[in-house]
Amino acid sequence: MEFVKKDILDMESLSVEEIQAILDTAETLKEISTRSIKKVPTLRGKSIVHFFYEASTRTKTSFEIAAKRLSADTVSISASTSSIVKGETLADTAKNLEAMNPDVIVIRHHAAGAPHMLARLVKASVINAGDGMHAHPTQALLDMMTVREKRGRLEGLRVAIIGDIAHSRVARSNIVGFIKMGAKVVLAGPPTMIPMGIEALGAHVRHHIQEAIHDADVIMVLRIQKERQQAFVFPSEREYAQCYGLTVERLAEAKEDVLIMHPGPINRGVEIASEVADGPCSVILEQVANGVAIRMALFYLLLGGRR
Repeated sequence: MEFVKKDILDMESLSVEEIQAILDTAETLKEISTRSIKKVPTLRGKSIVHFFYEASTRTKTSFEIAAKRLSADTVSISASTSSIVKGETLADTAKNLEAMNPDVIVIRHHAAGAPHMLARLVKASVINAGDGMHAHPTQALLDMMTVREKRGRLEGLRVAIIGDIAHSRVARSNIVGFIKMGAKVVLAGPPTMIPMGIEALGAHVRHHIQEAIHDADVIMVLRIQKERQQAFVFPSEREYAQCYGLTVERLAEAKEDVLIMHPGPINRGVEIASEVADGPCSVILEQVANGVAIRMALFYLLLGGRR
């Protein structure tokens, strides 16, 4: 199929066929990262701007490595070193970037909807690397790739997402993505961290972690996002760990071959025990590796590649 999308902004706007095309392309490109010379000339002469208003380790590095593996030219801009600190608006920044004629702009922004606005203002393709508490489509895609790689399918699987659902763009994108691909998604966390109406996305809510992870094929653990909370919505980290932390003992409720996932960064001993994060069921580092492959696939497909 020919991939005709201009932008990657959220999971809602991707069809099942487009998601499959991205996952299939990522699988074929993943091999490049295992070569002794990890580079192909596919996107030579293309320009990619990485514009990060928020701090990032995995996502930013992953996008940059993905672009370089395909031989694209890259420029990285952070909010603290750009004219934003002088009061420049996102719209003006977009117009100035557009004047330099980049091919792709990757943006992470604290405001929900910022990538959508940018996409309307520029001819370049825009990839959402996370906007506020709204969406993080590339994280959901790499999570789905990891599960499909390990299980051979997404349809019919039971996926439990545990933790701070209310403040998590990762949770929202994964709920939409996994359900769209035929999986069942179950959520658990303190009532103060489960947003009203989240069931409208098709997920099932449980308030006890044991109920959510019972018979789960995949358990995705989320950290508490203190930086997005106006006020603390739980008594203490110790109490959170006792009620909702994923421990070896609690894992007994899930399937023996359950996959343990975490988008990072991990707060060990709070939402997940080190024995679980580093245990035989963990695919956390595979998620990171697949992040490079997914982002390579998106650059390739957006810039005219065919599956």
